[in-house]
Amino acid sequence: MPLYESVVIARQDIATTQVDTLADELTNIITEGGGKITKRELWGLRSLTYRIKKNRKGHYVFFNIDAPPAAINEYERRMRINEDVLRYLTVRVETLEEGQSAVLINKDRPAERTGFFGGPGGGRGGREGGGFGGGGGFRRPREEGAGGGGGGDRFSSGRRPRSFDGDSTPSTGE
Repeated sequence: MPLYESVVIARQDIATTQVDTLADELTNIITEGGGKITKRELWGLRSLTYRIKKNRKGHYVFFNIDAPPAAINEYERRMRINEDVLRYLTVRVETLEEGQSAVLINKDRPAERTGFFGGPGGGRGGREGGGFGGGGGFRRPREEGAGGGGGGDRFSSGRRPRSFDGDSTPSTGE
C-alpha cells in the first residue's frame, strides 16, 4: 500500500481533548478504509504565520499513514466537511520516518536567534546582526552639522524649508 504523511490544523478554540477525539475519528476513517496509522503526534497549539478563518493559532496533529488511495480520499473528504479543521496537507512519501518528528525534537529546545545567513542578531534587521537590512554595525551616530542633518533625525534631509514671498515662485530664503 502507498505511504502518506498528513498534517492537520484544528481551530484554536477547541480543547485538547476535542483534538484527541478528532484525531481518533480520523484514525477510524483510515482503518475502516483498510489502512493503518503507524504514527500519530500531537504537536500542540502553535502560532500560524497568517490568519486562517480569523484564527491566529491552531492545534497541529501529524499522522504517518499506510493506506489505499480510496481511504485517503474519504479521509480528506471528511476533513473538508469538518468545521474544526482549518487546513490539512497529505503527501505521498516513499518511506515513513521512524521515531519522533523534527518538530517534537526541537519543541523543548530554546529558540536560537540568528540572522538570515547564520549571523548573530535578529533575523529581521537587528542592530547587532547581519542579514538583509540588518545594519550590522556600519552605522555611525549623526553628529551636529555632519552629513547635513541637524538634530540626528533619520528622516530629515538637512535642508531648510522653503519660504514663499508672496508671488507664486518659492524662494530659498537666502
